[in-house]
Order: sequence, then structure tokens, then C-alpha cells
Amino acid sequence: MKIGELSRETGVAVRLLRYYEDQGLLVSHRSEGGHRHYDADAPLVVARIRTLLAAGLPTRVIRDLMPCFVGEGVELQDCVFDHLTAQLAELDTRIADLTRARTTLGGILDASRRARIDA
Repeated sequence: MKIGELSRETGVAVRLLRYYEDQGLLVSHRSEGGHRHYDADAPLVVARIRTLLAAGLPTRVIRDLMPCFVGEGVELQDCVFDHLTAQLAELDTRIADLTRARTTLGGILDASRRARIDA
């Protein structure tokens, strides 16, 4: 499958497919003319990459997880559970930090609005 076909089938821009390849997430084979060709499972690989990106995982982590998939879905081997649990804890920490920042910013806005009304 050529890169344009993979792009059409997955809905992922050619530029992103090249990026995934540069990051070691997706593998292609080059023809004599230098054109990229992908294996038949490339759409599944791209779907997995997109799912892991949507889960907030950086490409360096995704690269490590790619060989650990089981079956045709997004299920991963037990050996990566600790790593995924750590990633989830990092997300929870970031969410808590953002929630505090949002509350603080909301308080600043409320105080500023009250000050304008009282003035």
C-alpha cells in the first residue's frame, strides 16, 4: 500500500504518516523509485498510534509500546501495565494542576468583575 492510499484509508495526513515513520512508530519499505510502501496491517498500526496519542502518550512512549499489542485491538501485554499506570498517574497530576489553575484564574476574574461593579 502506498502512502497516499494509507492516508485515504486512515484519514491521517501524509505529512503525519511521514512523521510517524520518522519517530519509529510506522515502518515502510522503499521501492526502487524511492516510494514508500506499507504492509497490509499499516491501517491497524496507524489506528493504534492515533489511539495512544489520544490517550496523551508521547511518541517516545508509543514507540516502546508498539511491539506489545495483543490481537487486533488496542489491548496490550501485561508487562506494560506498570508503565501505563504511571502515565495515568501523570495525567491525573496534570489534571489536578490545571484544575487548580482554572480555579485561581476564575477567582481572579470574579474579583476583577466585582471590583468593576463596585467602582
